[in-house]
Amino acid sequence: MATADDHARALAAELRERLVERRRAEAAAGRLANGGLAEAVDDLVDEQAAVLSAARRERLRDLILRETVGLGPLEELLADREVEEVMVNGHERVYVERRGRIELTDVRFASEQALRDAIERILAPVGRRVDELSPMADARLADGSRVNVIIPPLAVDGPALSVRRFTAAKPDPEALTEAGTLTPELRDLLRAAVRERRSILVSGGTGTGKTTLLNALSAYIDPDDRVVTIEDAAELRLQQPHVVRLESRPASVEGRGAVTIRDLLRNALRMRPDRIVIGEVRGVEALDLLTALNTGHRGALSTIHANSPEDALRRLETLALMAGVGLPHAAIRDQIARGIELVCHLARAATGERRATELAEVSRAAGGVGVRGLWRRGP
Repeated sequence: MATADDHARALAAELRERLVERRRAEAAAGRLANGGLAEAVDDLVDEQAAVLSAARRERLRDLILRETVGLGPLEELLADREVEEVMVNGHERVYVERRGRIELTDVRFASEQALRDAIERILAPVGRRVDELSPMADARLADGSRVNVIIPPLAVDGPALSVRRFTAAKPDPEALTEAGTLTPELRDLLRAAVRERRSILVSGGTGTGKTTLLNALSAYIDPDDRVVTIEDAAELRLQQPHVVRLESRPASVEGRGAVTIRDLLRNALRMRPDRIVIGEVRGVEALDLLTALNTGHRGALSTIHANSPEDALRRLETLALMAGVGLPHAAIRDQIARGIELVCHLARAATGERRATELAEVSRAAGGVGVRGLWRRGP
């Protein structure tokens, strides 16, 4: 049975179509009103829904504006501070993550076209687009939230959109300790390691809090250091006064103009950095990172997707080999043993809490490189 809010949404969609037609006609006739879109919406609602109460007319205005220039029904989800991520699987199924738990919402888009319109409004301001030729895109909202979009034909059941919320308040090590992500003992070990300019790799799965911990560890960097951060989507918010933030760029529709993490890392080495912080190592830039760490650039911080500290080193080795420069495995392992000093691993509990589970020191082992446990979370 349709609710009052369903009726309001249907009426808002109808009035929005009338608004679009009216604005197009005015533009074609050269008499588009000087007033802004909000004034045009006010006039339309007062004209077409005068019999409704003031509260319902205000609701209509909000719905029309949201569908015209905002993110549609996602606006109300993103206004909820507890929502950590929004996942749209086609226009009728929208999930959110709260406190580490994923749940289905009753929010939906009126049609697939409405979802595509919202995607276009998200991507257009940042110069990105998706179409049949380029059906995938990554972007960053004005508040720093990360967005991933994939559309048909790659997404079989309709456009898929995910928005990982950016929170302006980044927890510091003390806050992470209070939340249980770190223990006091581990916090002290990491503080000493950063201040001693030891290179630290933060490993873990998706959503385990790797970037959050990386941001927190930066609090221990000397404020006099010149820090260069390199990311696919700029999320880090360092508190140091001397920070240069670099962000990669995908290729244009014509396939030109791409700037990769590897390109930025190579350029960063010419910028006289005291510290290099890489949001995530996920490609052939791993070899350049190892080269930097073995040529005097100590104290780097980065993250990597892995299941354990041992797997983090194996994955780093594999990524470095993908650079295709013909280095033998033994040479790359030697670079890892000399360049990476500590691996801090994060995991997610079944209840959704993010926890640091292990801190390991990289050491030489028979036939290559291994890790030696320094700290491990008890049962």
